[in-house]
Amino acid sequence: MVATATSIDDLHIDDLQGKVTQKIVLQNVSWQTYQALLADMGDHRASRLTYDQGTLEIKMPSNLHEIINRLLARMVTTLTEELGLNLKDYGSTTLDREDLEKGVEPDSCFYIQNADQVQGMNSDTATDPPPDLAIEVDITSASTRRMRVYKQLGIPEVWRYTKKGLTISQLENGEYVECEFSPTFAMVSPAVIAQFLQLRETTDDNAVIRALRTWLREQISQA
Repeated sequence: MVATATSIDDLHIDDLQGKVTQKIVLQNVSWQTYQALLADMGDHRASRLTYDQGTLEIKMPSNLHEIINRLLARMVTTLTEELGLNLKDYGSTTLDREDLEKGVEPDSCFYIQNADQVQGMNSDTATDPPPDLAIEVDITSASTRRMRVYKQLGIPEVWRYTKKGLTISQLENGEYVECEFSPTFAMVSPAVIAQFLQLRETTDDNAVIRALRTWLREQISQA
């Protein structure tokens, strides 16, 4: 569900929270106002902000949205553990570039290939490379604007979950192209991820992750 407001003063973030992911979109918002809003809202919040050259989008995820996001994030973590890959999990950290007048807060994002390029507890979007993989959950609304910002920031791989299921996209020549397999995890396809997401309907999160580990170790032993 998408709502509109005429100004920042019209925002009522608490009204957006519910069983369905909702968004509010504001036009003609300055970069300075966007930065001030980020500071005022702080880090301990459920909402996600996206800024694209004057357009501000505020998304309030639903419970289902967060369940899927967290489980996908755990899958990424598990895959890196089992494959012996480096990982720095930055969650829904704000990724913004003043020079591009663009900013976004992924549902989850990770440094994997470039994990050693990010030092300390915080990343600097002005100097550090972008995260290697981002997760975007869009059950009830399109993510056209957010995907456009991901593209401009140069995030190489995006896992996007919609009503139609999961897609994995890779940035090629400035555009996202859907992939049969993950560029980061060569044996992982959208169909494989969907299989474990479906398992969550009849069991708990830990059981899903244990099943993923078992499957992955079988794939490695057969390789």
